[in-house]
Amino acid sequence: MNNLLVFPLMIPLLTAVALVFCHNRVTLQRWINAIGAILNVAAAILIVRQVRLNGIQTLYMGGWTPPYGIVFTADMLAALLVLTTTVLSTACLFYAFGSIGKERERHYFHPFFQFLIVGVNGSFLTGDLFNLFVCFEVMLIASYALIVLGGTKRQLRETLKYILINIVSSSFFVAAIAYLYGVVGTLNMAHLSLRVAEAGQGGVLNVIAVLFLIVFALKAGLFLFFWLPGSYSAPPTAVKALFGALLTKVGIYAIARTFSLIFYNQPELTHSLIGWMAVLTMILGGIGAVAYSDINRIINYNVVIGIGFISFGIATASKLSMDGVVFYLIHDMIAKALLFLLGGMLIKAAGTSDLRQMGGLIKRYPLLGWMFFIVALALVGVPPLSGFTGKLLIVQGGFASGHYIWTGVALASSLIVLYSLMRVFLGAFFGGEEPAAVQETVRLRGLMPAAAALFVLILVIGIGSEWVYSLVSQAGDVLADPVIYIDAVLKE
Repeated sequence: MNNLLVFPLMIPLLTAVALVFCHNRVTLQRWINAIGAILNVAAAILIVRQVRLNGIQTLYMGGWTPPYGIVFTADMLAALLVLTTTVLSTACLFYAFGSIGKERERHYFHPFFQFLIVGVNGSFLTGDLFNLFVCFEVMLIASYALIVLGGTKRQLRETLKYILINIVSSSFFVAAIAYLYGVVGTLNMAHLSLRVAEAGQGGVLNVIAVLFLIVFALKAGLFLFFWLPGSYSAPPTAVKALFGALLTKVGIYAIARTFSLIFYNQPELTHSLIGWMAVLTMILGGIGAVAYSDINRIINYNVVIGIGFISFGIATASKLSMDGVVFYLIHDMIAKALLFLLGGMLIKAAGTSDLRQMGGLIKRYPLLGWMFFIVALALVGVPPLSGFTGKLLIVQGGFASGHYIWTGVALASSLIVLYSLMRVFLGAFFGGEEPAAVQETVRLRGLMPAAAALFVLILVIGIGSEWVYSLVSQAGDVLADPVIYIDAVLKE
């Protein structure tokens, strides 16, 4: 057992509790939050190192072994996602220091930020479905507060929609858990894998599997993303970046874990359904990305396209594509957070989010412009940037599995991403002249370091992709072969 696994939950939880008691002291809150975030990064690095050296790590709470007690499990997939979460959330936090506003900081922005990280890290590390539901709810409750913080009319409207959608999906989640427990008598993921395989995944278990898919698809924005573009446009930039980078990816992680470990016995039903949902998500997301002139909407629909692309990799379910899913998921989390941060600076510099009212910004913001350009290339998958290796592996896995239509749509979605983001780059930075109202230079100095850190990270991941792949391949092994996970959790 490894007690270190609880640190990515306990550090932000204790930090959040401490922050509640000093909500009127903004400077103190910033110091406490920054120290807690950095400590969490250190804990995540240690977990990745231990998984790398010693294999899958487990923690049986209270000494109760599965399937009777609560278990936390860190395979390389969970460890890498926790590390990515802590790093990009720290960058978003430092960005928030210069952009969120002291009024929001006095109204509990900092505690809710850390509670959100508790839920996200807990979702990645938990080893049973009920605790996955609990961690989802911790994450969602914190997100409700963060999306409405500020109290504008638009935020209130989008919060109501966001809450209603998640209440419905959470109700389905509880129902699915209850039905599954009633059929197989356990909720531990490793034990579930054995029980479902023994019972034969058919009949009622297929119905339950589809119900789980609907739940996680709502959380991730896979096909059922109608709520996402509006809800993710309402909060401040730092919160948008957290939501776009983390919340949808928790849903994607749940799909990958559930349908590679528990419901993998009838891929002709479950994985085919995921694949066609992914195809429709990429198509509809692409339409949205090119249809709007609002920067927030364009970025949000690019989030949707990324969700569809990763889900396509999950649906093909080969070792090659699973490696690609892990690699591209890590890249997408970082790159989407950076895209939101750069988009926020672009809107601040232009004084509007309407692309049609922008132009000529490259003269005064060359660094911002060229960073945006390179991030766009990374999202398309241009080598040697971070998106290339993961995208290549997923596409190779799609062709090798004979899913030519899905793969063709995935490749076409990359062209849509390129078109939509180049449209923003050319229109905002080169298209025409700046409106007279925004000729005065806006200071972005306090916002740039956080974005620059993530920018360097996507370069490092791309250039060092061979080393990153050595970790990613270890995660892909577990997704491709559930026996590895089962043996690690049920060994005692």
